[in-house]
Amino acid sequence: MNYEILYQDAFPIVKCQLRRGERLKAESDAMIGMSATVEVTGGTGGGIMRGLTRMLAGESFFFQYLTAQRGEGEVLIGHSVPGSIIDVELDGSYGLKVQKDGFLAATEDVEIDTKAQNLMRGIFSGEGLFILNITGRGTVFLSSYGAIHAINLAPGEEYVVDNGHLVAWADYMQYSIEKASNGWGNSIMSGECLVCRFRGPGIVLIQTRNPKGFKNWLTGLGMCTGGHN
Repeated sequence: MNYEILYQDAFPIVKCQLRRGERLKAESDAMIGMSATVEVTGGTGGGIMRGLTRMLAGESFFFQYLTAQRGEGEVLIGHSVPGSIIDVELDGSYGLKVQKDGFLAATEDVEIDTKAQNLMRGIFSGEGLFILNITGRGTVFLSSYGAIHAINLAPGEEYVVDNGHLVAWADYMQYSIEKASNGWGNSIMSGECLVCRFRGPGIVLIQTRNPKGFKNWLTGLGMCTGGHN
């Protein structure tokens, strides 16, 4: 599939050129515009249980399928928050773990499933008990709140990331949830509390803005102004 990411500096979109019969799957409501030759349909991508577990991972119950049914055509897709879109090419040798709201779209041969985290990680990571597990061969489009920054870790190298800034990481990487500081008091007072510690080799993708932090800022702004709209 031929594609191009446009307006990357501000409010990006993906322009995909589909050959006849080619299909793209995307998050529900990702389509911005499309040629008249393209058909849009919805589906769970593997049954009701897969749809339900995707909801538990913070994603939509349904996928949006965009198929060049009546000839080649163009599709424009985007996401609802101000931030980046990047493309990741999967060759089948590894997969991606993706946090909620990180998946935007993928080519047809890419599998979008969910994976249960252990109870401790699920409760304390802030991402829930399920995360997206993306495997197969093809192109995946990931979206973020803010810009996306890639951290390449050498074998044995460790890196600590605030949970709210995680977007995706290679599925073979080791990671743990832990306190930001040695003691709970310092962890809470620092404003960080819990973080993810990753161990290389591998790549971790982070977003430069934290959706929860922005929500808290809006809440505080509403309190200061008396809560008026």
